[in-house]
Amino acid sequence: MTITYEWRGGFDDEAVNALHAESFDHPPLPIDWRARTRQHSLGWVCARQDRRLVGFVNVAWDGGVHAFILDTMVTGDLRRAGVGTELVATAARGARAAGCEWLHVDFDDHLQAFYFEACGFKRTDAGLLAL
Repeated sequence: MTITYEWRGGFDDEAVNALHAESFDHPPLPIDWRARTRQHSLGWVCARQDRRLVGFVNVAWDGGVHAFILDTMVTGDLRRAGVGTELVATAARGARAAGCEWLHVDFDDHLQAFYFEACGFKRTDAGLLAL
């Protein structure tokens, strides 16, 4: 099983929408990911097994030194195989190469081991305001 990872790789909205629906347990939505990433993202990472999109992560930014991991997704049959960890590592390298100094992430409690242990994020105090 060979999986390739590409910073700012080409992707099809339908494939990302299907992966998002599987990853976040909802019906597929008609999101225009290409427009969203062009407008708001520093970059993104596509993971592919052959031509099949098996992982995706979006990297938003503030236009300066802060980047933000959003929507880390891995297809169900490849979870816990290191795909998510490599998606985040590739995203970190892309953000660093773009001049970012900080990579932020927000996640649900059940993902603590993934982000803290597998990906190397450090615990910080942060705030969140529901709008």
